[in-house]
Amino acid sequence: MRWEAQSTEREAERTLPGLDIERVRTFDAPEALGTRFHEVRAKSALNKVPGNYLPFNWTVNAFRGCSHACTYCSAGDTRVLLANGQAKPIAEIEVGEEIYGTTRGEKYRRYTATKVLAHWRTRQEAFRVTLEDGTELVASGDHRFWTRRGKWKHVIGAECGAMRRPHLTTNDELAGVGKFAEAPDTDAPVYRRGYLCGLIRGDANLSFYDYTPPGRPEQRLHRFRLALTDFEALRRAREYLADLDLESEEFVFAAATAGRREIRAIRHQSRMAYEAITETVAWPGRAPPGWCKGFLAGIFDAEGSYSCGVFRIANCDRDIIDWTEWCLRRLGFSYVIEPTGKENGLTHVRLTGGLKEALRFFHLVDPAITRKRSIEGVALKSDARLRVESIEPVGEVELFDITTGTGDFIANGVVSHNCFARNTHTYLDLDAGRDFEREIIVKVNVPELLRAELSRARWKRELVAFGTNTDPYQWAEGRYELMPPMLQALRDTRTPVSVLSKSPLPLRDLELYKEIAEVADASVNFSVPTLEEKAWRETEPHTPHPRKR
Repeated sequence: MRWEAQSTEREAERTLPGLDIERVRTFDAPEALGTRFHEVRAKSALNKVPGNYLPFNWTVNAFRGCSHACTYCSAGDTRVLLANGQAKPIAEIEVGEEIYGTTRGEKYRRYTATKVLAHWRTRQEAFRVTLEDGTELVASGDHRFWTRRGKWKHVIGAECGAMRRPHLTTNDELAGVGKFAEAPDTDAPVYRRGYLCGLIRGDANLSFYDYTPPGRPEQRLHRFRLALTDFEALRRAREYLADLDLESEEFVFAAATAGRREIRAIRHQSRMAYEAITETVAWPGRAPPGWCKGFLAGIFDAEGSYSCGVFRIANCDRDIIDWTEWCLRRLGFSYVIEPTGKENGLTHVRLTGGLKEALRFFHLVDPAITRKRSIEGVALKSDARLRVESIEPVGEVELFDITTGTGDFIANGVVSHNCFARNTHTYLDLDAGRDFEREIIVKVNVPELLRAELSRARWKRELVAFGTNTDPYQWAEGRYELMPPMLQALRDTRTPVSVLSKSPLPLRDLELYKEIAEVADASVNFSVPTLEEKAWRETEPHTPHPRKR
């Protein structure tokens, strides 16, 4: 690159948004594929890694953003499991939303809520992966999924030759619960009547009684009251009752105490409201699927629970138990009836099939209370039939990817890997897509800062990792040469180092690595996901050729 020929400008603003450090200059480098470089003076070099889940505690990143432009993405209609138990297409996911990822436990990976840190789109060649249960996943060839063998595997690859790498075959099974059920039409009147029937019969006071006031004739009083600690169900019921022209006021039924949550309620006391509600919650002569979905959502909100992997609906009313059974059977669920033997006739309807069937219930009937749909901490194990049946090309399509706090997400019911680095650009008010590849932040004073920090008496000579966020040997390093003085500082302070790169440029510094190795541990690792020409150009378009690595 002819760097000296590029235009430069001194900035009137001395900082970048979201980056509280001095900006020295900004310049465009057209020959570097339209890249714009921002030279800044940082305040520190060493970054402490939070937690203790990585084999290193300290990193150094001289660059923010990366010109390699690597892409690993999924089709826009890929449904992502949200932390509220619902599912949403990845194209509609927004930064800041809470979704489910996984975390490693003692024996199993387990589901855990995580936030979306970045979201972007691209166009490239994609492949359709079809699983035994009918689940379809459309992703780039370099996208990775977690298998039941405990390995991340790319969509395509080979056992030998140019495409040798871990990849999916028809012998592999993916990990998860499989395809998500379609959500019900919650705007349909038949669903709403079913929901009100389940919720009101399960948890409301709908009655009348005769009362004779002093000196007056007998009166018949009517009462409807629904009091809940979960306000999502209460407000859904209020909305659905409004369809009947019954506007309800919400009020505090019981204040919160040290050991009890606040209870809020809605009520009606007119004969007209009583008769309208009674008619609405009457048992139907013939229950269509929409009514069944609404009823199961309502009775679950009223009397259901999901805890420690056990799904139950409990009630003492035999009619309610019978209708719950009938609706579950109509929608294809497996269940068992468990009488408690109590005098009041309390009976449990327990859904069988584990997490797979619990999630199918949540998605298919859509209960309102998100607290009851939590799968936090549930083990990633299932009897879902997720063996790979076929992998076929589908041509060039628009694909989407996200960054999450766990480094993965649940895509169409299976565990999908995501990019972890791009979200750092959003801290600068830059986007995680094109800006990450074209707006490169260069911390020009990192070498001197690193030497000063490593020379402090309290420095314990812990391992320092390079390349954990962006490649320290990306194109700009050929001009800035920030690595040699940093390696010299590591050598002089006997500090161990680990480097990960997609460039052959570390060979330039080979002698320095040898010198470090004489006084401390030193390792240089090259990322080579593929040797196949087409796959390389599509997924890592601006990296050095993998054969050079």
